Amino acid sequence: MGTSRITRSALPLRVAAICYRRRNSHVEFLLVNTNGGGKWTFPKGAPEEGLSNSQAAEREAMEEAGATGIIEPRHFHIYVHSKGVFWQRGGVQEYVVKAFLMEVQQTRRPDETFRNPTWFPADDARAILAKGREVKYARELQTVVDRALENIGASRLALTR
Repeated sequence: MGTSRITRSALPLRVAAICYRRRNSHVEFLLVNTNGGGKWTFPKGAPEEGLSNSQAAEREAMEEAGATGIIEPRHFHIYVHSKGVFWQRGGVQEYVVKAFLMEVQQTRRPDETFRNPTWFPADDARAILAKGREVKYARELQTVVDRALENIGASRLALTR
């Protein structure tokens, strides 16, 4: 077993809802502001007792983005995410995130009003997710978008918009 597997499994787990919708010939992703408001991210949080990981991700989508829809029962991707900055108390904490695709059918005002849920075409989502992040974490999030498009079956559509 490789070192990276050991390291990844030792990190705390989070679950994310990769919220998307189809718009004509492309796919858009629903992103939310981080707690600090300076960056964009996917709705995510800790797994919850009594809920499957996909149900917990679905709940995060509702709380942070006001989104409801059809969530896949199995994650399609796992990535490493960070929270915090090295110069502040507590420093940087890394998490392993299981990503679940969720086709959004309806949105309403989220419970967490500061999240500012906003739809972005795939290329814009890649760029905005990278903004203000270390290259390592920016690439992780960009890969989530790419893998989501592959799983949605819309890679070709997103590239031709």
